[in-house]
Amino acid sequence: MSKILLVEDDLDIRDTVLYALQSSGFDALGFESAKHFFRALENEPLPTLIILDIMLPGDDGLTILKKLRQNPNYQALPIIILTAKSSEIDKVKGLDLGADDYLTKPFSVMELIARIKALLRRSNIKLVDENIEYQNIQLHHEQRKVLVNNSSITLTFKEYELLYYLMINKGMVLKREKILETIWGFDFEGESRTLDMHIKSLRQKLGSASEHIKTIRNVGYKLGD
Repeated sequence: MSKILLVEDDLDIRDTVLYALQSSGFDALGFESAKHFFRALENEPLPTLIILDIMLPGDDGLTILKKLRQNPNYQALPIIILTAKSSEIDKVKGLDLGADDYLTKPFSVMELIARIKALLRRSNIKLVDENIEYQNIQLHHEQRKVLVNNSSITLTFKEYELLYYLMINKGMVLKREKILETIWGFDFEGESRTLDMHIKSLRQKLGSASEHIKTIRNVGYKLGD
């Protein structure tokens, strides 16, 4: 199983990203600082990929990145950096120091998952299973293709991400706030009505399979029983 290490000092972001990674089939660990990260790195097997926030207490993400790239053991390791929206220079410095990709905060966690999978594919690292099935719904994630009763249906980008998130967490009740953070991003300020509208349109397109999406009153949604 692919192992991903995340260094992020914001607890809410760290927990949400770890939850999304683990729900997507990755083994993931999170750290709040460089000190905790390097301590774990000494005791853990070589990770598959590392995600670094730039703004950290103590050594920042760029310092961590530089130290990793100076170590022969980590020179080829895929690394994604998370940068502030207003800091263009951090992106440039990060790429110059050897980062493989970057995301600007605020970001959608599902976009981060997609970037991770694309980076691992380019690195020829085995991914988790990309095909998910529940009852009469089949989802082929690499092709972003959805079948209902063996017939293809067309979904918008957000409808697809929403269905994918529900399917990888099938049987689990997902809170509205968690869904909004994961699909729409950490700074999403729209009303939760946005989620309800997307659930409604997704159900319409799923047809008979719409019965698998359950509304949990005053909490959120889940796929399956």
